[in-house]
Amino acid sequence: MEQNQSYLATEKVGKLMGKYAVPCIISLLVGALYNIVDQIFIANASYLGSYGNAANTVVFPLTVIALAIAVMIGDGCCAFVSLNLGKNNKKAAGNSIGLSVLMTVISSVLLCGVYLLFSTPIITVFGGTVNEETFALSKEYFFYISLGIPFYMFGQAMNPIIRADGSPKFAMASTLLGAILNIILDPIFIFCFHWGMTGAAVATVIGQIATALLSLLYILHTKSVKLSKQDFYWNQEIAGRTLSLGICSFLSQISLVAAMAAINNMIRKYGAQDAIFGQELYAQIPMAVVGIVMKVFQIVISIVIGMAAGCIPVVGYNMGAKKHERVKKLFSLLLACEAAVGLIALLVVEFLPRQLIGIFGSANESVYYTEFAVKAFRIYLCMIVFACLNKATFIFLQAMGKAVASTMLSMIREIVFGVGFALLLPIFFGLDGVLYSMPTSDILTAIVSAVIIAVTYKQLSHGAIAEQ
Repeated sequence: MEQNQSYLATEKVGKLMGKYAVPCIISLLVGALYNIVDQIFIANASYLGSYGNAANTVVFPLTVIALAIAVMIGDGCCAFVSLNLGKNNKKAAGNSIGLSVLMTVISSVLLCGVYLLFSTPIITVFGGTVNEETFALSKEYFFYISLGIPFYMFGQAMNPIIRADGSPKFAMASTLLGAILNIILDPIFIFCFHWGMTGAAVATVIGQIATALLSLLYILHTKSVKLSKQDFYWNQEIAGRTLSLGICSFLSQISLVAAMAAINNMIRKYGAQDAIFGQELYAQIPMAVVGIVMKVFQIVISIVIGMAAGCIPVVGYNMGAKKHERVKKLFSLLLACEAAVGLIALLVVEFLPRQLIGIFGSANESVYYTEFAVKAFRIYLCMIVFACLNKATFIFLQAMGKAVASTMLSMIREIVFGVGFALLLPIFFGLDGVLYSMPTSDILTAIVSAVIIAVTYKQLSHGAIAEQ
């Protein structure tokens, strides 16, 4: 039965934001927990420790590549469906969903094949050769994670589509089930069975399979549109528009991979020149620590992205219905909420870094591990408020159909600044330069974002805004 979503144009924007954003936040937080939970249990297993942590850090950006492709398809479809439901064009919305399923299946199988065939050179590129133990554990973990790529990508791609169909709670529940399974199985496989990195990876993949199966069940029974066989036939125009709306999500994630590759390699290079971390016994510590800091940042950014992505169906519908004042009001509310999240996160990382690193097994490590972690948290995330506002702006512009502005802003942050400063600053500041690259990138991006936000507000006020 098809569902009418006209309430998106009449209900209070604050109430709509809560309805759609909260389940989305929980979904993304739970999704982030897959890798983070693995790292927590790995770090607290004495036979893995910082070597296992470093291996997890090496493999993490490779899962982000899979996520980048999945969210390009899923977020693009979510924006396209919402825009077209606002225009009452259900045929185009249905075709976009069908094509998104098709594109996800094909791309995920291909990526899985590439990972399995070229695992050694791929791990090397992402800094896995910091020492022999880290390399061996990286290969072990990566093999099983690669096998789960098709299930992971399908669940991640369908999640925003399910939200666009008006079922944010189901999207949340499907992700929550997978994460709960992962949390239950991780300690059993790692501590009881002593499967090490294999156990962590297998627990993750089992959770991903559960999420994918629930997502498939929903897609076969969508509410807003009734899917038919014709919706799965290739339509170049709709596929192109779907992907163009999702390209910002893709670039945001894939450029993050480029930044992580640059960071990992700079850590390996300049860590080797450090008096302490140049020693074989401590060589893996900087990579393990920066990986942990990134995971904590991922928790915060999951809340940020969840709030913004949860607004996509609301924004898209109101843009399609030409209700620009409602869009402007929602944008203001979103930015205020994102700033609050960033401020709370800033207080935590600046005043409680020892408590944070303690979660990741610091009791089993040397004093150098804790000291570097405290410094890393305080420097790397000191501009996290701006990072939150930047990310929200990228996604909101995407939801409005302003793909060019969204993509440009994302590319400036992640490639020009993110990769550029990660490569440049260590030349002058050594290992600390890697830590300075993050806040420098965020504050400069915030200046550009402020200009684009001002222009967007003006366009919304005059109703002179168009999809790009």
